[in-house]
Amino acid sequence: MITIGLTGSIGMGKTETAKYFSKKGVPVFDSDAFAHKLLGPKGAAVDEVARNFSGVKKDDYIDRKILGACVFENENSLQLLEKILHPLVVKGRKAFIKNAKTDIILFDIPLLFEKGYENDFDYIVVVSASVETQKQRVLKRTGMTKERLKEILAKQLPNIKKIEMADFIVQTDLGFDYAKKQVSDIIEQIRK
Repeated sequence: MITIGLTGSIGMGKTETAKYFSKKGVPVFDSDAFAHKLLGPKGAAVDEVARNFSGVKKDDYIDRKILGACVFENENSLQLLEKILHPLVVKGRKAFIKNAKTDIILFDIPLLFEKGYENDFDYIVVVSASVETQKQRVLKRTGMTKERLKEILAKQLPNIKKIEMADFIVQTDLGFDYAKKQVSDIIEQIRK
């Protein structure tokens, strides 16, 4: 089985690119969605997170807005949260591999390089777009500001570095058809 790690900075089009892979029959493990499930109703991380971050638990789930406010500007709190979540996400990834019944699977991991997962996959695909396109996309998001975008980008590896470490690049600012063709070409090349 061939494993692909998919990553890209905020606003590059990673979510849409993952959907293209899925539509081509490649099962996708979405790390963010899995982490949200861990924090959701009766999620495996709810009790542990609630023990470490007061006021974040609502009924049987974690209020991610409150949790986000606790960790965004506090590096120690963020590291503590990651210590709780990352092992569970890795465990979920391993179960996904074990249960997959296909020749290729894809793992959508926003901070793949930042968290040192680049050697966990056979291939790395980086999703990219121009800086202008990235800013336009991100600033359309509810609650996003230029300052917040700047803070997020400061925590991510620069796009140019990600591109340098990629096996494949999907350029998403040249139209949907172009991006879809790149995904098809990547799958074909990997299968060869």
